[in-house]
Parts: sequence; C-alpha cells; structure tokens
Amino acid sequence: MLKKLLISIALLFASAAFAAVDVNQASEAELNGIHGIGPGLSERILAERDKGEFKDWADLIGRVKGIGEKTATKFSSGGMTVQGKRFNATAWARAQAKAKAKADGSSHGAARSKQAEGTPPSQPPSPSMPPKP
Repeated sequence: MLKKLLISIALLFASAAFAAVDVNQASEAELNGIHGIGPGLSERILAERDKGEFKDWADLIGRVKGIGEKTATKFSSGGMTVQGKRFNATAWARAQAKAKAKADGSSHGAARSKQAEGTPPSQPPSPSMPPKP
C-alpha cells in the first residue's frame, strides 16, 4: 500500500515538472527551460510579447525570428503552448495553404473587377480559344 502511494506521489511530481508553459505568461527562465530555447531566442520572444500577446502559433511564428514549423513542433512537444494550445502541424499546413490560396485569389480578383468595369484584361486571350462574339 505504501509503495503504491509513493508511486502515485512520484507520478504527480513528474507530471507537474512537465506542465505546459504558456508563451504569454512564461518568464525568461521558464522559456529557457524548454529544450531548444536559449537566452537569445527567449529575449526575442519576450521583446515581441511586450508589443502584445501572441494570438496563436501563427502569430508567434510570424513575429519571432528563429521559430518556424519544425521548431514550433519541438517547443510544443517540450511543453510550450500559445493561448493554452499546443502546436498542430497539420492545422498549420492547412492554414498556410488557405492563406496562399487567398493571396492568389485576391490578385486574380483585381483582374476580374477590371474586366467587369469594361477594361480589357492585361493578358490577351489564349490562341487555343477563339474570342467570343
């Protein structure tokens, strides 16, 4: 019985040692405790956080030089969170693809609006398709 109690207490302390560290609340020492974050990176994180809290992982990655998808995955597995959430590489890839599609769509949208106004398109029609009467 005593052995089970000691094991339970040990597991409790082990889980507390691997507690999540939210980047918006962490001290410099807590950030340095995450594997892969050294004094230089923790200073950059804190400097950006002073400008405003990080909204999500994309915000952190976009604002802090030296953090990308791979390092975000590593930091997340080391216990770091942003707004209480761990990094999800699949969701990140989906968001990147969506942002790229939106950027590509917005550049085509300007050409469409010019055509709607009666302005000729910037590129001539393809020779394989005859012009419409």
